[in-house]
Amino acid sequence: MDKITRIGVDLAKNVIQLHGVDSMERVVIRKAIARQKFPEWFANLQPCLIAMEACSAAHYWARKLRALGHEVRLIAPQFVAPYRKGGKHVKNDRLDAEAICEAAGRPHMRFVPVKTADQQNLLVVHRMRSGFVGQRTALVNRLRGELVEFGVFLPQGIDAFRAHFVGALENGATELNGVARTALLQGWDHIQALDRQIAWCDAQIAAHVKHDSNAQRAMTVIGIGALTASAAVATVGDARLFRNGRQFAAWLGNVPRQASSGGKTRLGRITKQGNTYLRTLLFQGARSAVMSAHRRNGRLSRWIVQLQARVGWYRTLVAVANKHSRILWAILARGERFDPAYVPTRPGTTGPSHLNRVAAPMIDPGVQT
Repeated sequence: MDKITRIGVDLAKNVIQLHGVDSMERVVIRKAIARQKFPEWFANLQPCLIAMEACSAAHYWARKLRALGHEVRLIAPQFVAPYRKGGKHVKNDRLDAEAICEAAGRPHMRFVPVKTADQQNLLVVHRMRSGFVGQRTALVNRLRGELVEFGVFLPQGIDAFRAHFVGALENGATELNGVARTALLQGWDHIQALDRQIAWCDAQIAAHVKHDSNAQRAMTVIGIGALTASAAVATVGDARLFRNGRQFAAWLGNVPRQASSGGKTRLGRITKQGNTYLRTLLFQGARSAVMSAHRRNGRLSRWIVQLQARVGWYRTLVAVANKHSRILWAILARGERFDPAYVPTRPGTTGPSHLNRVAAPMIDPGVQT
């Protein structure tokens, strides 16, 4: 067998497909192996480049293969699809492995950083918390909907629901019988159990932020709390992989979608690509910053107030989320603290250069459209 230089791996639960080429791009191996024999097969192989899609278990296998001396690269699935023969009309594991191998050989391909075990351990807490919050919201809506069927209308909001739910059940004037009341109380007990689970997750996240210097620096930005700071540190890892704040914002999907052609620039809504969870937290933080900007007198807060008066609430919200993304990159990549009073200097002039320039009240014009 010729020496294998690059292997594309299509991961699956039980059977994993391989596609390997040599230095002349000739196909050397095409085979499917069982998951149990996957580490053993690569342990007996000379070190080479291994490419996989960034999917379930990809980071785990990447760490295992790196420990065996191989170079591992993860590719976002949307970058692999154009290289699959047959396109979206023909898809199987063999073609996927071949497409992964081909995509990894492109000189300008972008890859996904491999997460460490510590990052994934922390993200487990975030994902469990997000799941508990979703379950609680669904259960509150279900209980409110059931009460509506008996003419009991509770006000919107989870706090208002907690304040009025038990009293609504104890009201003897409704048509609820004993069995229905007991069933609804079971749902109430479930909500309280979810509250305890969410509180436990919040405590673990707070403990992580307390001992992580990057997260503490991120929390100095108005609108970024412990939850967002912890999620950013766990998700991003090494922010220096991004060349600048704009790349980081684009990775999160906080930049406008382009449909430019013929020398004409056409910008639309934000792309919403990248990590949905972290982008959602940034938008929630931006909402808080915009709502409280009029109560502060900082340079950044004054810019938010002026921008809202000029372009409106929703565009301001997008702009602040974009700015927070860039500030967050500067904090994580450079290890510095955020200064809301920082005044940037123009290129070629002397002035303070120790703090991130993205803190200035300026924004990419495309985000304002």
